[in-house]
Amino acid sequence: MANKKTFKLALGGICLALSVVFMFGASFVPGVELTLYALSSLFIAVMIIETGVKGGVLLYVAAVLLGLLVVPNKVAILPYACLFGIYGILKYYIEKIRNPVVQVLLKVLFFAGLLSAAFLGFRGVALGNVELPDLPAGVLIAAGVLFLLLYDLIYTLLIRIYRKRFRKQEVVSFHLSEKENNENDQ
Repeated sequence: MANKKTFKLALGGICLALSVVFMFGASFVPGVELTLYALSSLFIAVMIIETGVKGGVLLYVAAVLLGLLVVPNKVAILPYACLFGIYGILKYYIEKIRNPVVQVLLKVLFFAGLLSAAFLGFRGVALGNVELPDLPAGVLIAAGVLFLLLYDLIYTLLIRIYRKRFRKQEVVSFHLSEKENNENDQ
């Protein structure tokens, strides 16, 4: 029992440190901010896989709080806090729905709503240090939705690679939902 608690605590510390390191890098390295935020969000999925949703939520909260203490550019924490950090938790709950179309629709609605609020309400603050081209908000939202779909696909693939490599639970595939996996296994 103590061994399992020690593992969870150590994993949480490692995931927290790596999340903050990637957020820190995103605040300083121009041109790769989105990539670094995306990488920082993967540790939420690892915690959910290994410890459950509670561990993922605790990691998210701890990463945001520690990021606010450590990262000099406090605005650079916002993309992680508003989208990337919470995405793994949101993805977990949305993918409990067995309909892949509904899954994609909910993810797109969440992201489009978040981007719309960011563009219309407080563009400079919400996006942190992410530089966007000077295009109409509708075009940027449409491009953002395409980015989200690609991000979600890569996120899913990396989760499956993690499970195959470290958990030995499943084969690596490109299916969007578990329902498609179960149909192909039969």
